[in-house]
Amino acid sequence: MYLYLVTPLLGSLKNYVKYKRFNVFIFIRTFYIYFILKLFIQTNNIWLVLTLERWFFFAFKIIRSLINNDYNTKKQKYIKKYNLIYPIPENQGDR
Repeated sequence: MYLYLVTPLLGSLKNYVKYKRFNVFIFIRTFYIYFILKLFIQTNNIWLVLTLERWFFFAFKIIRSLINNDYNTKKQKYIKKYNLIYPIPENQGDR
């Protein structure tokens, strides 16, 4: 049962360190997804539920990023921040 606390606690700690705030909704959301997955697949295997939850959020974030067109939206930010050159010249692409 303690294993269900590891991911939300570490995720909350990471968000607090990165954004200096604690979001209760994101913390509770993980337990909600655990509950839905456990009901949907009808298993008591904690490791399976934890793995599927991580895969769910991995796929969710990929899809959200594609819908929001994050690559093009944030491209200018990274060009300015890291002095990147787009597109990469062909003689540098082989490195």
